Amino acid sequence: MEDKRFKIANREALIGVGLVMINFAIWFGFAYGLGSGDPANYTYVLGFPAWFFYSCIAGTIFMIVLLWFVLTFFFKDVPFDEEDAQ
Repeated sequence: MEDKRFKIANREALIGVGLVMINFAIWFGFAYGLGSGDPANYTYVLGFPAWFFYSCIAGTIFMIVLLWFVLTFFFKDVPFDEEDAQ
């Protein structure tokens, strides 16, 4: 019989990979989407170029909130001792 801890660990690892992909998509999309134009035409948010603000500052805040949500509602405490796992 397969240990259920491996199933949980695999699921949580896949969630982690998904979160990394979301973070990269946000960063890449804003950094290269808004930042690919002529710097003379940049718009600014709180003194930062919009591409930097959205990709690095707002994206980080969003990811922190998303990580809190995922860790709170999708991840489980798993015992490491074999006798506790069964």
